[in-house]
Amino acid sequence: MNQVLRICLLFFLLIPAQLLANDKPAYRLFNAKGKEVSYEKMIKQLCQQDVVLIGELHNNPISHWLESEIIQSCFSHRKLVLGAEMFEQDNQGALSAYLAGKISAKGLDSSARLWKNYKTDYAPLVNFAKENQVQFIATNVPRKYASMVSKGGFEALNPLLAEEKSWMAPLPIAYDANLPGYQKMITMMPGHATPNMPKAQALKDATMAHFILKNWVENQLFIHVNGSYHSENYEGISWYLKLAKPTIKIATIATVSQKEIKLLTQENKKIADYIICVEDDMTTTY
Repeated sequence: MNQVLRICLLFFLLIPAQLLANDKPAYRLFNAKGKEVSYEKMIKQLCQQDVVLIGELHNNPISHWLESEIIQSCFSHRKLVLGAEMFEQDNQGALSAYLAGKISAKGLDSSARLWKNYKTDYAPLVNFAKENQVQFIATNVPRKYASMVSKGGFEALNPLLAEEKSWMAPLPIAYDANLPGYQKMITMMPGHATPNMPKAQALKDATMAHFILKNWVENQLFIHVNGSYHSENYEGISWYLKLAKPTIKIATIATVSQKEIKLLTQENKKIADYIICVEDDMTTTY
């Protein structure tokens, strides 16, 4: 082999390595131990569960894109039920009417309290459910009741009408103030947080778990979308699911942002079964 041919061969062999070195993926996917895993392996394991809790960063486009991808991938293997924090239980009627084709997208917008990023980030999930006749559950408590608890504790809910109580987890709400996530809420806002603030979070967690279980059917996979804080460290929604049904199989996904995403930082390990890691300068949706 002459010298020119050797140089050319070496050049072409080095191209893949150089491309890999310059690769800049939008995200990396890790397991709880911080080992990078493939999307296909994650989907295979998710499909073996009863409930999947996808914890998102609300304004992160990678979270929203992957939610849609995960749902579509799992749909090809399992019969699904979908649900989301972004829909409050008293709006279930409007959501169901839209899914059934009884009202338009404009009608849903005018009759339900949709998040400001609904059209870009959550409408694709709802429309997937509509197109594929998949049930979609509004799992969250109406926000005004969480506000009541934040100000007056769980006792503030006692005078509510029966219909209002039907939009939340059954009273009294089980509550463990020593859970690290609830304690962290107090330390994050020193001088401003009150002991009732984590109770409002617990009301949301308990209510979402309640409506997940109420609508989950044996041999179906319930995929739920929520803010990462509602399911990180196997607390929040996951804690209430296990409290009500200890044998239920749950997989959790969390989304985190880091300056560098090649390796998962120690603080982001073990917060979920799978961790979606994106760079902290990622463009936001709002």
